[in-house]
Amino acid sequence: MSADNRFDIRRLGTPSHVSPLPLSSESGDDLFNFVEDSHRVLFDVTAAQWKHLQESGGQPLTLEKAGPRKSLLFNPEETTAAIVTCGGLCPGINNVIRGLVMGLYYFYGVKRILGIPYGFEGLTRDCPHPYQELDPEKVRDIHQFGGTILGSSRGAQDVGEMVDTLVAHKVNMLFTIGGDGTLKGADAIGAEIEKRGLNIAVAGIPKTIDNDIDLIDKSFGFETSYAVASTIIRDAHNEATGAYNGIALVKLMGRDSGFIAASASMAMPEVNFVLVPEMPFRLEGENGLFQQLEERLARKQHAVIVVAEGAGQYLFETDQTLRDASGNIKHQDIGVLLKDRIADHFRERQTEVTIKYIDPSYIIRSAPANASDSIFCNRLAYQAVHGAMAGKTRFVVGLVNNQLVYLPIAAVVGRRKKIDLEGEFWFATLQSTGQPNAIG
Repeated sequence: MSADNRFDIRRLGTPSHVSPLPLSSESGDDLFNFVEDSHRVLFDVTAAQWKHLQESGGQPLTLEKAGPRKSLLFNPEETTAAIVTCGGLCPGINNVIRGLVMGLYYFYGVKRILGIPYGFEGLTRDCPHPYQELDPEKVRDIHQFGGTILGSSRGAQDVGEMVDTLVAHKVNMLFTIGGDGTLKGADAIGAEIEKRGLNIAVAGIPKTIDNDIDLIDKSFGFETSYAVASTIIRDAHNEATGAYNGIALVKLMGRDSGFIAASASMAMPEVNFVLVPEMPFRLEGENGLFQQLEERLARKQHAVIVVAEGAGQYLFETDQTLRDASGNIKHQDIGVLLKDRIADHFRERQTEVTIKYIDPSYIIRSAPANASDSIFCNRLAYQAVHGAMAGKTRFVVGLVNNQLVYLPIAAVVGRRKKIDLEGEFWFATLQSTGQPNAIG
């Protein structure tokens, strides 16, 4: 157990079934070893933390290493699993679904796997959509396509009703694929299950195209997203250079965090300005965006701007806050505002510019996972299966310090991960674009 129980994983009971996996418990036999619950991964690997612990005599924070356990809580032959996908689309969802089905079916022999239709809505009492019986044949080719074969939705549902549905379908484990709101919902389901004393494991696979889940190194689909976005930026640059004083303005995903905008800009270093939610900026005045843009056009006669969807929301003249069905703040369209304000600024100065505005968000969200993400999705799915079969619950699988670990859902949903404006990642972004540390 860790020194700080905020990283300890809940368990439904004492595992008593022998795992069917042909693995080992000894080193030197060229077989992968079962992972013990005592196998831990350091959370803070810095030398400064090591020195602090040496001086204070404290114990380090550790995370439970993900992997197959020697003993299982569930008898595979009597187990029913369910899979649900929630929230916006993201590259790799179908890969995770496929990985879960293949892992359950082939690794452990779980034959009854239910696909829940259209998110948590599918767990409501009066859901009109039929469940899918998933097996290897049904999911064989789905990794080649974007989206989700199960459908998705946003919005909270009655937790007690959802647990009633799981009980009615004799579900032993629920795999939830979704972002911050989905994980909070999954944890609430797990808490209700715990309150009722039921043996139903709840496992989460974090899905957020914005890469804003706290504590974990990255979320699946993120690499595909900025790879697809980078080729769009390349084409936007071609558009900008094709006209005198051409300005290409590309809006990318990033409600609260600008990781996609910054990463795509570094991957295609033709970008001159990256605007992200973490960085305040001004349009007018000394060193404002307009002045910086004027200077860029005077030097090169073209410019490329990438803006994250959540950037610059304070520029809108409204105090009204709207939220979507998941409770997320609905941001106003910063891309359209910038396009119009840039056009007005240069029109007032009688300077001819050509502005091309591109919003490829839905194309990127629906793209199939690339090779790197496909591998990552499989690894996450397999580790989720191993954890759930061992009776672990209310956990997510994540990459921390390049190690796959189990984290309590509650530990990762407390806040959103954001770009550290004093960190190396943002410094590298500024070096790539050449923009100043501050705009305005």
